[in-house]
Amino acid sequence: MRVRSAVVRVTAAVLAAGCLTACAEGAPAGPDRAAPAAADSATAGRTASSATGPGTSAARPRTSAASARTGQNDRSPAAGGHRCSPSVSIDRYSDALDKTTFQGTFVGNLSALTRDTDGSLAALSDRSVLIGLDGRSHRPVRATKIIDEKGAVLDAEGMAVEPGGRYLVSSETEPSVRRYDRSGALLGRLPLPKALQVEPAGRAQSNLTFEGLTLDSGGRTLTAAMEGQLTGDGKDSAGRPLLRFQTWQWQGSGSRPAPYRLSRQYAYPADAGLGVSEIAALPDGRLLVLERGFTAGVGNTVRLYLADPRRASDVSGVGGLPGGKAVRPARKRLLADLGACPSLGAPAHQPQTNPLLDNIEGMAITGRAPGGRLRVLLVSDDNESAKQITRLYSLTVRPGGR
Repeated sequence: MRVRSAVVRVTAAVLAAGCLTACAEGAPAGPDRAAPAAADSATAGRTASSATGPGTSAARPRTSAASARTGQNDRSPAAGGHRCSPSVSIDRYSDALDKTTFQGTFVGNLSALTRDTDGSLAALSDRSVLIGLDGRSHRPVRATKIIDEKGAVLDAEGMAVEPGGRYLVSSETEPSVRRYDRSGALLGRLPLPKALQVEPAGRAQSNLTFEGLTLDSGGRTLTAAMEGQLTGDGKDSAGRPLLRFQTWQWQGSGSRPAPYRLSRQYAYPADAGLGVSEIAALPDGRLLVLERGFTAGVGNTVRLYLADPRRASDVSGVGGLPGGKAVRPARKRLLADLGACPSLGAPAHQPQTNPLLDNIEGMAITGRAPGGRLRVLLVSDDNESAKQITRLYSLTVRPGGR
């Protein structure tokens, strides 16, 4: 979603081309810092690279003029990084992508992030651009524009990658989920329940629809998260607004335009004042859920939850939530309020309770760490605003038992 958050600015060390790779992988780019608040800055000149052709390019980027800043931790990830909670630590952040370009494409407005099949990361701009990032350095390596059936750009907010490499992209305008090939060519559009369409066609509120999208590790179940409530839906017994998560099941050949059928829908209890900005599927059927909100004069609130929808009721036929005592929403457990993370010396250009925070919208599980922990990468959406920033956050997350 666009224009919804105050932004933080960050300072910390960058060693020109080498720091981003080192910081991304946990190796210090220079001498270890004695305290998280310690930070240095260095500027690296950047120039926009010229495109080599339409669609996707794999050339190495040169970026536009901006300071490359990276906050790094003074402990290795094996030592747990900087504790945000018993379940989550932050290892580092990086602002090296902020206000950069790749072959004439602005690298910002990033609303989604996921692992791609070739080992890279796929990032999604809500200005209708798929941006590939190197899996280690997080530098842009390709940019592909996508359009709808009428040739118009999308308000693209969520993304998943099929095992065969095709992209699934959600737009919060209609809402919709569309399917694209590796070149960005539109293949088809998934079916959608009428109630989830924006009013007056359905009951969804404009700009509060499909914000999160994830595909399970087997590529069989696709889940889309509504950012806000449907008109007529209420709260659970704890006073939490109930949002709807819609699923689809893969069926048939990958050559079909949209080989998915509608499946179960369940309720998710969001914290009051927050919406769901992203979800990521775990192999056992649980989800990491990122909830986010913004209060003017106060700043961002960002919380990471572990949700378990496996015993949740199918509410696709329920007209108004909560739907009675027999209806079970997904259960959730707080992993961390990211406002409790060490700031790592990050300054803010607008009020923030923790200057590390920003308008975080994308989340990807990038790997595993010892002890059942997960490597998780978050990205913020700068809305192409001078007061906001494109920031990557490297976390280590311990989701806990099954």
